[in-house]
Amino acid sequence: MASLRIGVLGAADIAPRALIAPARDNPDTVVAAVAARDLSRARSYAHEHGIPTAFGSYDDLLASDDVDAIYVPTPNGLHGRWTRAAIAAGKHVLCEKPFAANADEAREVAAVAAGSGLVVMEAFHNLYHPVTRFMQDVISSGELGSIRSVESDFAFSIPDQPDNVRWSLALAGGALMDVGCYPLRLMRALGLGEPRVLSASATEFAPGVDGSMVVSVQFPGGATGTASSSMMREAHMSATITGERGTLVSTHPFLPHEGNEFTVTTTEGARVEKVTNETTYAYQLRAFVAAIRDGSPVVSDAQDAVATMSLIDDAYRTAGMPLRQPRLD
Repeated sequence: MASLRIGVLGAADIAPRALIAPARDNPDTVVAAVAARDLSRARSYAHEHGIPTAFGSYDDLLASDDVDAIYVPTPNGLHGRWTRAAIAAGKHVLCEKPFAANADEAREVAAVAAGSGLVVMEAFHNLYHPVTRFMQDVISSGELGSIRSVESDFAFSIPDQPDNVRWSLALAGGALMDVGCYPLRLMRALGLGEPRVLSASATEFAPGVDGSMVVSVQFPGGATGTASSSMMREAHMSATITGERGTLVSTHPFLPHEGNEFTVTTTEGARVEKVTNETTYAYQLRAFVAAIRDGSPVVSDAQDAVATMSLIDDAYRTAGMPLRQPRLD
């Protein structure tokens, strides 16, 4: 079969590692085009990354008959708008997380996706990697006993970059949107039922923009969870799952290709295990292609994104912060 031809909306920094590099190693895909609001920037980006076609507008790329699917790595506030536009153009969509600016917009996009016959997938790449399956399997095996708590953290530091788009309230920025969505989505992935927000507290970087956020949740069975995120402290990620008989600790639950290690400690002793160092993005791309080619289900489809965005909205409300809003221009 011919390669799936993917177009990139925006000359984004994330695209080389999230799509362009894994596509080179995937015989079923090719990054066929890139668009930017400035044609010279699009051409420069295309030349740098070996992309054959550059467009000076997103609409021109969407209208191209030489593109089958769209990758949306725009700022958060534009995700919903351009996902809807891609669906209207008859293209499959891989949209960066978070899927939309808020849950209401996610519902609107999910409704459009549901009637399209297209694959619309949120790019929670870690969910497709064996690192997540390992945690799920340990929990479901009963090795840890009844789960009592889950703690997860994702942080990095950019307070010295006040002009970074991640700090823009107008573009739906903030720590919870950018990195906190990973720990929250992991809470939903572990087979413990849908969590609900108990409390949330934020440290503001700017008015309405969270530099750090800590969200406490409770699962239907009584276990609790803590999802921490920050764009104001040293880079760190982890997940700790504690049960009545033991604990599992993951050192790189979201970027396991940077080095992953699991320590499982129970009443029977301790062991250390690793999974593959192949990138999460490679697994994600294969899942995207399989969904388009074979109809294989994806765990982060548009409807799933509504549940994640609802958690994010609840956390912002509980922390006394404004919900993020879509950008329409």
